[in-house]
Amino acid sequence: MHKYLILNGPNLNLLGTREPVYGTTTLADIEARLVALANEHGVLVEFFQSNHEGALIDKLQSLRGHVDGVVFNPGAYGHTSYAIRDAITGCGHRVVEVHITNIYAREEFRHHSVLSAIVEGQIAGLGAKGYELALLYLIESDKEKDGEL
Repeated sequence: MHKYLILNGPNLNLLGTREPVYGTTTLADIEARLVALANEHGVLVEFFQSNHEGALIDKLQSLRGHVDGVVFNPGAYGHTSYAIRDAITGCGHRVVEVHITNIYAREEFRHHSVLSAIVEGQIAGLGAKGYELALLYLIESDKEKDGEL
């Protein structure tokens, strides 16, 4: 059975109570939607959120070879963390980067992702729905690879 990690970086634990640009959906709401989607497709999902760069790196390393893909909202670390970038490449995870807001329509410093060149794809600006689309992409690409589609 395929298994996927849903990884969230700094301040995403505050979803639903943060600045209005992030909406009212909470991280628990997103997780519930993803569990339902995973059940519908017969896959497993695991969730992890941390405000600490090292904890995110430790989680990526601990699941090396134990997950089929990662849906990752790195928050601000997506713009700054070469250490997280190195962890992704070093562990060989298939990753889809997700941002709730359109990072290209915000402050200039958000326009560049240090992860975009090494992830399979990036979804930005589609709100919480981006998580679902990223998970569906991973599930469907694995089913295709397994000859199930």
